Amino acid sequence: MSEHLQLPETDAATVLPEAGDAAAPRKRPRPGERREQILQTLAAMLEQPGAERITTAALAARLGVSEAALYRHFASKAQMFEGLIDFIEQAVFTRVAQIVGPAQPEAAAAAADGARQALRVVALLLQFGERNPGMVRVMVGDALVLEHERLQQRMNQFFDRIESTLRQCLRPAADAAGSAAPTVDAQVAAGVLTAFTQGRLQRFARSGFRRLPTEQLEASLALML
Repeated sequence: MSEHLQLPETDAATVLPEAGDAAAPRKRPRPGERREQILQTLAAMLEQPGAERITTAALAARLGVSEAALYRHFASKAQMFEGLIDFIEQAVFTRVAQIVGPAQPEAAAAAADGARQALRVVALLLQFGERNPGMVRVMVGDALVLEHERLQQRMNQFFDRIESTLRQCLRPAADAAGSAAPTVDAQVAAGVLTAFTQGRLQRFARSGFRRLPTEQLEASLALML
């Protein structure tokens, strides 16, 4: 890949707000405020060492409320994690839609733009994880162990959707390269990029967030496409 890869900046909307004041007492929280505080605090706790398994008792203590207060806003801890997954999906796929945009009418333009779009999607996802460490534990499934299986299924579907998007981006490039089976080649390339992305996020989480997912990203992507 000869041209310089422009890594997209992740805007403020893709970063969950800090929970620093989550435990501050407030007599009458605004509608939805306490729910947001719970999610902020849960995400912040997931950034701490050994935080793969967080109890509702620990979460309530961090917020300075009773466990019963948590259940006034969420029917279960699984619903709290679903709130985090909702945030991940909305933040990432809103930006993905902006990157991919409308299809290009000319084959040559579609091939070049599609490859660039695929690389930008990968960069976006890794930058999102880097800026939201607690979310990464949800994305790679570490925080979902022993939770309801539907949560892991949702994250599996999230990465399936990423892979599908990458395949659509790369299909024109495979066609333009004269591939005898462009759909298959695009699928293989998309699978490699998706596995690379998941691996980088897993390494980030399991290194205690020391090994950044965007480390030497441009050089790594150049070896794959």
